[in-house]
Amino acid sequence: MEKMILKVPEMSCMHCVQQIEKALRALDQVQNVEVRLEDKTVHLSAEPVMREEIIAAIENIGFDVES
Repeated sequence: MEKMILKVPEMSCMHCVQQIEKALRALDQVQNVEVRLEDKTVHLSAEPVMREEIIAAIENIGFDVES
C-alpha cells in the first residue's frame, strides 16, 4: 500500500472536507483518507495507486490539486 499527500489549496470549510472524503472513499483502491482543513492537504493510502484517477476524483468535484 502506498501513501500519498495532495495539496488542495481551495479547500476552505468542513463541507469541502466532506465532499473530498466522499469522492475518494468511492474509489475502490483508496483504503484510508484523512482530509486536513488546517493545512489544506489530503493524506491517503491506496493500492494500487492510480494517481491520475485519485486527482481526477477531486478535480471532478471542483477543486484544483497540487501534488
